[in-house]
Formats: sequence, C-alpha cells, structure tokens
Amino acid sequence: MREYLLLLPIIFIFHDMEEIIGFGWFFKHNPYVFERFSKVTETYRGFTYMGFACAVYEEFIPFFGISLLAYYFPSKVLYGLWFGIFLALAGHFLIHIGHTAYIRKYIPCFITSVICLPVSVIILIKCAVQLEFDTVTAVCIVAGILVMIINFPIAHAVMHFVNRLPGVPGES
Repeated sequence: MREYLLLLPIIFIFHDMEEIIGFGWFFKHNPYVFERFSKVTETYRGFTYMGFACAVYEEFIPFFGISLLAYYFPSKVLYGLWFGIFLALAGHFLIHIGHTAYIRKYIPCFITSVICLPVSVIILIKCAVQLEFDTVTAVCIVAGILVMIINFPIAHAVMHFVNRLPGVPGES
C-alpha cells in the first residue's frame, strides 16, 4: 500500500490545477450560472484567483500531510485516515461529474475528474485488498471522510477571507 500513498496529493494537485485555472474564466463567461444556480454559486461570488488558490492550498494540507505521515510512519490508523480522505476525493470527482451533467455545460474540473476517477478507484481497490479491515480501520476511514467534509467549509472560509483582504485583485 505504501507505493500508492503519495499518489493522493499528486492526483489532488492535478485535478485542482484545472479548477484554479478554469474557474475564473468559467464565472466570467457564464454569468447565467449565477442566476440559474444561485444557491450553489453564491459561495463563489466575488471569486479571486488568489482566494481560490489559497482555499486549494488549505485543502491540500490534509491530503499531503496524512499521505506523508502514512508514508513515513506506517500504521493502521494513518492508512485508514488516508483511505478515507482518498474516498472523499473520489466522491468529489463524482460530484463534479454530476454537476457537469446537471448544468449541461463544461465546468473546469470535469476533464480531470473523468481522468482521475477511474485511476482513484483502481488505487482504492488495490489498497482495500491490502488494508486490514477491523473496527479501528473502519473508524479511521470514516474519520478521514469527515475530515474532508469538515474541511470543505473551512477552505471556503479561507477563500472568502483572502478575497476581502486589502490589495487582493478583484474578481477574475
């Protein structure tokens, strides 16, 4: 399983680069998305590249941190957390694919989601075979998923905080 641990932050970075590069263009050229999906897109009103990039960086910390810890200090707990975080990322890809289907328009995250989802599923299956599933592992997997769910609003709070800082360039 150790050989797969550092693929989690690499896959995350690959995917989020598409988001960072594309979301500014997407919101600038698709204003109707704000009108049609106002509850969902309200989070991104006032979007700046710097704010979004800082949110992505904040999200990267658990991906990289847990992967690094599990790589250098292999344990059932860290493997379970890593597996849960990777499951959350795979779910994130499914959500992006669903958003694209629902909106019926390309969303900057769709292409890498389509590329990364099958790769992630293969990695997760290979690691699931190697994991020693018991109560501790199951609790750690759930904890990893919860870490990412709880981290999502924190990342958005970071984005909004940075967007309001003096000197941060306006909307992209």
